[in-house]
Amino acid sequence: MAELTAEGKTPEILFWVGCAGSFDARAQKVTLAFCKILNEVGINYAILGNEESCTGDPARRAGNEFIFQMSALQNIEILNGYQIKKIVTACPHCFNTLKNEYPALGGNYEVVHHTQLLQELIDGGRIKMKEGGVFEGKKITYHDSCYLGRINGVYEAPRKILETLDNELVEMKRCKTKGLCCGAGGAQMFKEDEPGDKRINIERVEEALDTKAGIIAANCPFCLTMLQDGIKGKDQQENVMVYDLAELIVNNNQL
Repeated sequence: MAELTAEGKTPEILFWVGCAGSFDARAQKVTLAFCKILNEVGINYAILGNEESCTGDPARRAGNEFIFQMSALQNIEILNGYQIKKIVTACPHCFNTLKNEYPALGGNYEVVHHTQLLQELIDGGRIKMKEGGVFEGKKITYHDSCYLGRINGVYEAPRKILETLDNELVEMKRCKTKGLCCGAGGAQMFKEDEPGDKRINIERVEEALDTKAGIIAANCPFCLTMLQDGIKGKDQQENVMVYDLAELIVNNNQL
């Protein structure tokens, strides 16, 4: 953004990369996949780079309102300084916080999740899905992340993307409005396990394995980590792969 502004240019969208998309090795692959798609369709986008910091979501979920507001106000000052209007992010936690919680602090933006933008690009013919791609006829199950699904009601966009891959979508027994958390949301990602019989991600992965799908599609960096850990815990990493929807498009179209 700083470089574009210095040149007097304004991007179509700001891509909010997020902490996971910036620093987590697995989520970085999703960031790259999404950027490949944006480059392929010719969308003019920018990132904040070093000026972007955590939205404050984990702090607020863990009960530290002071740190949340400090983080949020710092980000809002930067976003408003660049007169940002539209933000896209590949993290449902960032999506929810920017969309629903920043307005109360003076940050009003059009915020879309990357699955919503990808669906728009497919519907508009800007992403042309290759027929007979690598996923044709394969069984894929889709995991609804809490912050995109139950909290923000986005269920159809990700499923419409999967329809274009010519695969067989098999739903888990708990999906859509009854979807089960991967176990990481609400800052659970960063705390020790509480007493219990089974980890939530193992419970969720068992439901995914019951579908006999070879691929679990996800839309959230936390979910990717938890589902992959669950697959390893079940020793199924040779048989079941976990991908973000952006990665599925890139692999299908061999971008």
